[in-house]
Amino acid sequence: MATLTDARRLVVKIGSALLVDRDTGALRADWLASLAEDVAQIRARGTDVILVSSGSIALGRGVLGLGRGELPLEQSQAAAAVGQIQLARAYQDVLDPLGIVTAQVLVTLDDSTNRRRYLNSRATMETLLSLGVVPIVNENDTIATDEIRYGDNDRLAAQVAVTVGADQLILLSDVDGLYTANPQTDAAARHIPTVPQITPAIFAMAGDAVSGLSKGGMKTKVMAARVATEAGCALCITLGSPQNPLSALQNEARATWFTAQTTPQAARKRWIAAMKPRGIFAVDAGAVVALHGGKSLLPAGVAVVTGTFERGDPVAITGPDGAALGLGLTNYNSAEAVQIKGHRSADAAAILGYKGRPALIHRDDMVL
Repeated sequence: MATLTDARRLVVKIGSALLVDRDTGALRADWLASLAEDVAQIRARGTDVILVSSGSIALGRGVLGLGRGELPLEQSQAAAAVGQIQLARAYQDVLDPLGIVTAQVLVTLDDSTNRRRYLNSRATMETLLSLGVVPIVNENDTIATDEIRYGDNDRLAAQVAVTVGADQLILLSDVDGLYTANPQTDAAARHIPTVPQITPAIFAMAGDAVSGLSKGGMKTKVMAARVATEAGCALCITLGSPQNPLSALQNEARATWFTAQTTPQAARKRWIAAMKPRGIFAVDAGAVVALHGGKSLLPAGVAVVTGTFERGDPVAITGPDGAALGLGLTNYNSAEAVQIKGHRSADAAAILGYKGRPALIHRDDMVL
């Protein structure tokens, strides 16, 4: 069974009901400060941390005095616009004194279904993490309509975990894990500490109940677990309401762990390998050696570019003899690739008129 101390890259999802007092609509500042302490301790041992946080609408509606009832779309978006500022400031206020820089990342469903936006999001968050920043991710409710919404932050958190290649995802919840039935209505319900595989029986155990502020029930959490575990990310559901909830989990608080079915790296390679190429990069002998040595594909190693493709599209890689070497997601479209092939990466900016990425295909976006 996974434990929190094993995490190399950790995503933590925080629901509205944990951040915002249901009766007053005020931020639970003491609880948030305790979470910040946990984050600082986890980062001190070298683990990357990404927070996926609800709460912007709940905070914004309190500022605007919009009450507790269901809001029409326009008022929800207005509340989100006000609340996003409150939410970002709240995280900055508790993490900055601990020496942690934060960044706000707002996303919509389009950003994960569109390959180019997905790669942009991935590159941005990878850069933030490399700089020691803790990204605070939220759905961009100010512009998202029903057609481009995740709908709940459990699913959003799972997609963020997949995007950044996280190996663990913690859902801080109002329950301490999955039960064989709803423990509030069935006294015989048993807690399940570990789920090795998500089966129809596991889905049948998940109910649809939601809390007063959150939109996700246990079923959405199990759906998120399926997305995460298939991408190599273990998922944990644990009670989030106590102070220092991550420390409590580390000290073996009751929880349900869903076992990862592979590794993040293997899952990503499998995803890329299943794509149909839109073009071909024919490379020279030197590039073949470099690729098999684990290097990225640089423009200097490409002799011929064929096909029509856009940035983010899958492109096949062939050797000097035409033999297939692999497949990867290109950082340049076909017209740009034709211009910079055979040239040093340092010369690409002068050729194209703007600075792009050093590699045509990064090794993390390639399968041989």
